[in-house]
Amino acid sequence: MSVWKLVKLNFGRNLAHFGEVGIGLEETSDRVRSDSLFSAWVSIYARLFRKQAVEELLQLFPTDKQPQGIPPFRISSTFIYREMENDTIYYLPRPLKFPINYPDDDLAFFKAYKKLNYLPLEIWQRWYQGTGFTTDDAQELENYTPGKLKGRLATAGVFDYSKACKIEQLPKIAIDRNTRATNIYHTGFVQFDWEKNPAGLYFLLELSLQGEKLADKLEAALHLLGEEGIGGERSSGSGRFEIKWLELPEHWQNVVNFHAGNHHTLMSLFWDLTITTEFLKNASYEIQERGGWIAESQLRRQMVRMFSEGSVFSAPPQGKLVDVKPQEFNKHSIYRSGISLSLPIQVQEK
Repeated sequence: MSVWKLVKLNFGRNLAHFGEVGIGLEETSDRVRSDSLFSAWVSIYARLFRKQAVEELLQLFPTDKQPQGIPPFRISSTFIYREMENDTIYYLPRPLKFPINYPDDDLAFFKAYKKLNYLPLEIWQRWYQGTGFTTDDAQELENYTPGKLKGRLATAGVFDYSKACKIEQLPKIAIDRNTRATNIYHTGFVQFDWEKNPAGLYFLLELSLQGEKLADKLEAALHLLGEEGIGGERSSGSGRFEIKWLELPEHWQNVVNFHAGNHHTLMSLFWDLTITTEFLKNASYEIQERGGWIAESQLRRQMVRMFSEGSVFSAPPQGKLVDVKPQEFNKHSIYRSGISLSLPIQVQEK
């Protein structure tokens, strides 16, 4: 029996820089993926509780070299939440399969539908765990115009995802250590709304029985991570946040405990060395390359390809940690998390 938590990261007025593979400093993502969150969290855990504690923690996870075991916890990637007057909107990645009752003739609104990369929990749950897609949904997608009469989708916040944050490029100056020559460059930062409708990031945390024993330490490490900051440009104060470690709200309980599903959709990145063609049968997925630098050296981690959030499989994916240490690095293992967290859904089968 697992225990679920919902963790909210409130960045307030702080800027953040979340890099991605293939994206330069000029650009930034608006969220942190599960493997990056895991790496930052475990690194700060090691600083707080020292080497032996983090080694004992990592030994509990299944890896590419030690595939057996139940992970002490699973985390989703972070996604945007937005505080409204009477409620909080939680955005989830749209699964890569159509919801039940989705029409075959979708030419009139397909472009609008495809732009909905993230859905408010209310609509996500109705489409993928409830009554499904309706003719009213189709008509609203086809005819929606900002500023006009709002339908059910607009009222739920389907079209307001971009209002939660803004991304800007700020000028910075690099100074050559030898010549003292200066060079101007630009870095992309994301700032979440902190005034009218405060926004931030949240993630889901699933603790096993073993993980429950570590909950206090994990929460303490996350508080410290908030003080240190997550993402890039931390020396400039970017990425700092405050956390709310919450029991899973009742409406979320219904989502994670949904028993009528015929597929599972990823809320995190997912990697496993032993994936079979049978597992991929009837799946819909996208692949994301993951890489990056090793913090204490000038070496890059090995590149690894993972299934991305929103991918859909007929069986629940599990995942493992993968050692991405380059051959020339000998200090310790470097793990990237492919441990998956997925939610059950009901999709249209053809």
